[in-house]
Amino acid sequence: MNTTRVSSQEVNFDGLVGPTHNYAGLSEGNVASLSNANDTSSPKQAAKQGLKKMKALHDMGMTQGILAPQERPDMYALRRLGFTGTDAQVLEAAYKQAPALLSACCSASSMWTANAATVSPAADTHDGKVHFTPANLTNKFHRSLEPDTTSNILKATFNDENHFVHHQHLPDNDHFGDEGAANHTRLCGDYHEEGVEIFTFGRYAFNRNKPMPSKYPARQTIEASKAVARLHGLSDAQTVYVQQNPNVIDQGVFHNDVIAVGNQNVLFYHQEAFLDTELFFNELRTKFSGELHAVEVKSEQVAVADCVSTYLFNTQIITLPSGEMAIIAPMHCHDNPSVKAYLDELVTLNTPIKQVHYFDVNESMKNGGGPACLRLRVAMTEQEVHAVNQQCLLTDAKFTELNAWVDKHYRDQLTFDDLRDPSLVTESRTALDELTQILQLGSVYRFQQ
Repeated sequence: MNTTRVSSQEVNFDGLVGPTHNYAGLSEGNVASLSNANDTSSPKQAAKQGLKKMKALHDMGMTQGILAPQERPDMYALRRLGFTGTDAQVLEAAYKQAPALLSACCSASSMWTANAATVSPAADTHDGKVHFTPANLTNKFHRSLEPDTTSNILKATFNDENHFVHHQHLPDNDHFGDEGAANHTRLCGDYHEEGVEIFTFGRYAFNRNKPMPSKYPARQTIEASKAVARLHGLSDAQTVYVQQNPNVIDQGVFHNDVIAVGNQNVLFYHQEAFLDTELFFNELRTKFSGELHAVEVKSEQVAVADCVSTYLFNTQIITLPSGEMAIIAPMHCHDNPSVKAYLDELVTLNTPIKQVHYFDVNESMKNGGGPACLRLRVAMTEQEVHAVNQQCLLTDAKFTELNAWVDKHYRDQLTFDDLRDPSLVTESRTALDELTQILQLGSVYRFQQ
């Protein structure tokens, strides 16, 4: 590992938790989401927990970015679905006639920016630019509402066409179901060097004779993964496609980042993560140049159920300025004896991972998203970092400003009954309008256009 800061780095862009953060149990296949359905949420606490994690990484010497949330409640979607009248009438009618739709149109799920897009850094792409493809998220209605606004936010954040290329999301059809970076990881030497991009998929959309889960949906198709690779101009020699084990999807591993995570030359994964592990690693070792640290967790060390409940693999692995790697884990990992024992041992082994830091992100965890869900990873050179909208990068002053913004606009608690309150529309739009000024995003929301 390098012991000095190189000319490139991986920047984590965390999603700000939106003002309508609530527990609706909308995500089939996500055990935490389903088990906490209809609990009372705390939007203010959730947003502050997310900001606190961002600030901690900033204080470790990492460059930390911020991505704005979606506009919710999504009044446009409700009207498109046939609810008419004033905002108050639309909300009340949806509350009485289709409560599941109201919940979906109020979801703050864009906080999990690992699903925002797939990102390929300049070192891997045909034109030497950073490429972004927003995920279409077709498998869940509440998330399928996100891609257009996500695209606007990404374009306003990565707003220099000399360095960044933005693609339209894939067709809105389950054959091209795309869940973004949650099913994509990249291995490399230094971040500015050409790497190997790993696309993990759950099923073949056009061949139902291939293996697939039977209980829960496989959200990512190989067809979607290959389309993104084509859009980004990736070479076959630096691209690997691997199928997720259908059995672990049926155990609640709804994305690959719940069972595996990579950083630079480390791939940290569970024994049961992939359908054909040996074949996968044979191809990976052929295509990856340099020393590869494959850190496998055996089932007898940590059961899949414990991986799901603690999000052991939905942790971030970051490379600190010192060159050491650190795991950013939720407190659930600390509080589970077998997972804590494993992590205590991991930092003593002959791998680049030498530290573990635990964070309270319970409001996100209860809805089914750990530290890795909360961030979109973008490997960039220093020049590319300077080309980013600088107001979307965290500083001490920005952290203070955003906390004050949350205090000003967010509710302490939110229940399902609160979702029909028309003042929530006004509160949310007022907050987001102010946020676009703080982050200098321009008019990224429909209510602003």
